Parts: sequence; C-alpha cells; structure tokens
Amino acid sequence: MRGNYFRTGMLLVLAGTFAAGASVRAWDASSAVADAAMARDRAAVRTLLQQGGDVSAAQGDGMTALHWAATYGDAELAEMLLYAGANTRATTRLGAFTPLHVASRAGAAAVVTRLVGAAADVDARTSTGATPLMLAASSGSVEAVTALLDAKADPNATEAAHEQTALMFAAARDRHEVVRVLLARGATANAVSKFVDLAALSADGEGTGRPAQTPAAAAAAVQDIPGVTRGFRYNELIGAQGGLSALHFAARQGGLSSVEALVEGGADVNQASPGDRTSPLVIATINGHFDIAMYLLDRGADPNLANQAGVTPLYGAINVQWAPIAAYPQPRAHLQQRHTYVDLVQALLAKGADPDARLSRKVWFSSYNFDQSNVDEIGATPFWRAAYASDVAMMKVLVAAGADPNIPTLATPIRRGPPVDGDDGGPDVASAPPIPPGGPSVTPLQAAAGVGYGKGFAGNSHHVAPGGMMAAVQYLIEELGADVNAADHEGNTAIHHAAARGDNEMILYLVSKGADPTVVNRRGQTTVDMANGPVQRVEPFPATMALLEKLGAKNNHRCVSC
Repeated sequence: MRGNYFRTGMLLVLAGTFAAGASVRAWDASSAVADAAMARDRAAVRTLLQQGGDVSAAQGDGMTALHWAATYGDAELAEMLLYAGANTRATTRLGAFTPLHVASRAGAAAVVTRLVGAAADVDARTSTGATPLMLAASSGSVEAVTALLDAKADPNATEAAHEQTALMFAAARDRHEVVRVLLARGATANAVSKFVDLAALSADGEGTGRPAQTPAAAAAAVQDIPGVTRGFRYNELIGAQGGLSALHFAARQGGLSSVEALVEGGADVNQASPGDRTSPLVIATINGHFDIAMYLLDRGADPNLANQAGVTPLYGAINVQWAPIAAYPQPRAHLQQRHTYVDLVQALLAKGADPDARLSRKVWFSSYNFDQSNVDEIGATPFWRAAYASDVAMMKVLVAAGADPNIPTLATPIRRGPPVDGDDGGPDVASAPPIPPGGPSVTPLQAAAGVGYGKGFAGNSHHVAPGGMMAAVQYLIEELGADVNAADHEGNTAIHHAAARGDNEMILYLVSKGADPTVVNRRGQTTVDMANGPVQRVEPFPATMALLEKLGAKNNHRCVSC
C-alpha cells in the first residue's frame, strides 16, 4: 500500500534521527509516528508519542501507525498505539482498508483481538465491500476468524463485486479449518455468488426466461445469431457466469479438505449454479480434480447433471485428459491425482452415467477465446470426444458400457461468400440438398481421422493418445464397422481429413477399406485440394498430392497458402 518515498534511505535517516533523540518538531514530519511504525521502530514510536506526536496521522496513502502494526502483526505496537488513542476506523486512500482489515488479511490474530477489544468495526467495508471476516477467512487464521465472530461479525455478508461470502473466501483457498468454524457459527452453506448473463441469445435460456432446447434445436438456432461464424460466438458460448457456492469454489480450486468439510456441513452436492448450471461434480472434473470428483460421486453427486453446454462429468473427464495444447493455461491437476481419468469414467458409468449424452453447444473452455480446431462439437458424445483424441482404450470402455459409436456431431451453418482469414469460403456446389443446421455432421471416424486440420490450425494444438490416429481409425472401421465414405455436413469424409494432414499411410488404409479418394466436398474441394494448402499458413503436402492424383483424385491447383 505504501509508496516508495520512505522505502529507501529515508527510512534509515528517520530511524537514525529517532535514535539520536531528536524531537518531532525538529523532524517536522506530520506522519512521523506512522513513519516510525513502518520502520518497525517501537522505541521511536514511543518517543514520538511521549513528545505529543499524532498517533493517527496518516501517510500520503492513508496508512497510519496502527495500519503498520496490523501489517506486521505486531500486537505490542498495536497495544501501545491503541492506548495512545489510535483511530481504529482510519482508512487507506486506496481500497479503504481499516487496520482491522489489514490485520485480518495478514491472519494476525493477536492484533485482531486487540482491535476488536478496542471497538473496531468488525463489519467495516473496503471499497469493494470486503469485510475483515472475509479477509481473515482467506488467511486461514481460525483464531482471527473466531475473534471476529465472537464480536458479532456477520458470517453471511457479501462483498460488492462478486457477492462472495467469507465461506467462499475460505473454500477457494482450501482453509478447511476456517470452513468448519464458519459453518458451525451460522454461515450459509449453499449461498451463491453473483451471476451475470453475458449472452445476447442463449441456446437454453437459463436465467433469461427462454425455454430449454435440445442439442439439435440449439444447433439450428445459431443460424439466427448475428455475427456467428460456424455457429458460435464466445459470448454465446459462455452465456451466464457466476452463481458459485462455496462447494463450487473448493471443487474448482482442488481443495479436497474443504470439499469434505462443506459436504459434512450440509452443502448440496448437486447444487447447480444459476449461471451455467454447473454442478460441483462437473466443475471438479473439468478442472482435473478427479479425486474430488470421486469423493462427490461417493457422496451422492448425480453423474448425469450437465452444464449449460451439455457437458457431463463423463465428457469432462475425457476432455480434460486430452485438452488442446495451447498458450493459454490449461488444467494440469489431473496429472497429480490418485485417481486417473479412466478410474473416474468407470466410476461414473457404474453410477449410471449416460454414455450417449450429447453437447448442446460448443464448449468454450476447450480452446478458450482462440479456437484452432475449427470444429463445432455441438451434439458430441463422450465416445465422439474419445475418438477425436484417438483414445482407443477409452472408446472400448464406453462401448462396453453401451455407448453408440455412430452418433455424430450436429450441423451448424456453413460459412459462405468471400474468403475469410485465408479460408476459400467458396459457394456450395453440391447437387444434393444441404444438411440443415441440427442435422448429422462429423462422425467419430472423421474425428479420429483429423477433422479440422484442413480448415484451421488444429495441428498446433490437437492432443491425441500415444497410439496415434491410425489405431483409432482401424478400431472404428475393423471392430465397429464405421462407414469409411460417410460425409459431414460440409461434404468432407475421413479421407479429406487424412489428406489435409498429409497422412499417406492412412489414405492408403482408407482406400483399402473402400474409401473413395475422388470424392468432392460441398465447396468443390477434392482430396488433392485438401492436401494443397487449403488455408493460409498450411503448407501443401506434395507427396500426398501425388499419391491422391495417382489414385484418381483431381488437382484443381487451388493452393491458398502458396
């Protein structure tokens, strides 16, 4: 809080002057007591007070001597200042922190106790509405929290910015001992933070009064959203946010001890946020906290509660395991859990999780605000997500549990018109009628073959199982009978996607299983076109082009990146 003025040699000069017994008047500094307290020089403070120094005079930023005693947790200095009549309600210029706020934030229980005893306002608010109890809860000091509660601090007060309570502050920092104290002293276990609807148009209308929609209806509705590209815009994807309970905070941050304390204290394990309907089980899973997810599941969490996008814990576990590689922070907690994602998936299935639950919109957190996959996963199932990651072992687990391996994603509007961002954006030249929004689109086989590589920059971020894409494609075709010539709503087949990656081995395999290398998509792109730099910054694969031409595919010489 303090500026740099007294952080350099001036501190030493000041301390030396006090040691020499100089008077306040000789120093001629109105904030001398505060300056001495900042220098942690009790003797100088005592001398100044004896000489009539102003015990409550503030430095330029509003810090008084009592603020500095609170900062350092110096109970002896605080007692001296309080005896001299220090103002317990003085506030800093930035943040409006009282000494009690500062002591609480530091978890300085001895100073908190003395300030409370001096009638400091236990419910004072900072400029953002935070109370001392919230800050003490965040610090983890049971003694400070208890002292404030004994002084009748409100355990359910909410701060102004996000309407979070002291219990939420404690849960977010995994201060489980404080969580237990707050619950025992009247904190409401299931209170929720503020939530805001960010969407101009929400697919399911939660919090807006609009009716719920099926995944297919949601996919069809995106064509009516102004400015939508391929059916999604990030405000629509995020929709409403907030509305988290203390259990949500603890589950999100990986605080297992706090999760246990909250559940034992009466927190609802199935409380869905009013923002995007995320349950504690979902929020734990998508953040990779599999141990917490297992605990919640054992305590009665519903494995089929889905968030606003249709993400269930089953989908979330697979998605976080194979999250895209990106410059943005991605959850990594799953790598330090006792339980693996396979353990969690099997436990969810054993509890009745639906292996065919489908997404109702693109998952915003799968790639944050810079999507490189160019794949809209509306309608995807957990099996589809496993196929997209080429996770053969997981696909087998899901099939054994009854998953349908043929469910595709759902079609969204195809972009038309002039080139956008390097995409050729050509018109639909197919003779067959287009698949309407909400109709079938990308199959699991196309996902495993590398959907998106020829239309975006998925190669920069796509994360697949160690066995690679070929193993997944072979499993889908040879053991599950996938149609090698099935096309998505843009007319692309598995061989288009293999060509876009320059995967000659897969092309030859697909052809050996009956795939047609001469197929043309709805934009008139042949498989050679997909291998020939179809978008900017994707270089052609000459060997792949030559192979496909040999197999009969036409080269339209449409290299966009050349």
